[in-house]
Amino acid sequence: MTNERLSHIPRSRRRTEWAPYAFVLPYLLLLLAFGVFPILYALGLSFFETGGQANHFAGLANYRKVLGDYRLGQSVLNVMSYIGLWLPAMALGVTGLALLLHARPGRLSSALRLVYYLPGAVSGTAAVLLWLFMLEPQISPFGPLLRVLGFTQGYDVLAARNLPVVFAVMAFFASAGGWIVVLYGALTSIPGEVLEAARIDGCTDMQLATRIKLPMVSKNAVFMLVLSFAAGFQLFVEPALVNKTTLGAVASGDWAINQIAYSYAFTRLDFGGSSALSTLLLLVGLIVALWLVFRTDFYRVDT
Repeated sequence: MTNERLSHIPRSRRRTEWAPYAFVLPYLLLLLAFGVFPILYALGLSFFETGGQANHFAGLANYRKVLGDYRLGQSVLNVMSYIGLWLPAMALGVTGLALLLHARPGRLSSALRLVYYLPGAVSGTAAVLLWLFMLEPQISPFGPLLRVLGFTQGYDVLAARNLPVVFAVMAFFASAGGWIVVLYGALTSIPGEVLEAARIDGCTDMQLATRIKLPMVSKNAVFMLVLSFAAGFQLFVEPALVNKTTLGAVASGDWAINQIAYSYAFTRLDFGGSSALSTLLLLVGLIVALWLVFRTDFYRVDT
């Protein structure tokens, strides 16, 4: 836009046009500093053999090494078992609860949104330690229920075969509340006249939820699944803490893929191998995200 054309635009309008960019700029700077630059640095480092006093270009050697690691197959199976439980629980649980809350707005709905959100306020390491306490039948407030289910000791609950379920439960309660609030906000943006017209046409509450509301907020649900898959595929804190607290008796130090990447970097000091495995994790996340985006017409604008 030329200076001559700008002169005819009021200054208040010009400030309004630049305001969104001013709000986005800090995020873009942080994204470049802590997102894009580390990715590019790791990508470059993945092509170098590191260790000792000298680094040298190694081509695809690091990728062949990590893909041939005997631990990788089992860790991928572990993580995919966890994701296979967690993502359906997120898709069904979050959308179902958000739809129920939206169907009955009021004080109870507001209070329940707060209740659902509170577990997410305790996240990361603290949340895992809290769950380890909750899953110990001898000291947990849910001990009677755990004993009825046949669990008499913490090691019974945290048996290796149960870890995908345990981690999925931890992740669901840690993240579902925030996404319920997000999806509820999307539901409140649906025009009231659309819902009223559907009711006049004879839609039941179930039909209104499944045929009107859910399709109109499907992009928000897809966004949730994309970020949830990316977070789940990078699982690290939960198995690492279980490994430490049980002294390796339950979860090994390479239960998850990220634990293997960690061991390459900080046990073997092989930062090239760690970067290669981390780059592969990023690649898988991008492929799945792009598949979901294009499969669901995520960026299509309805006119």
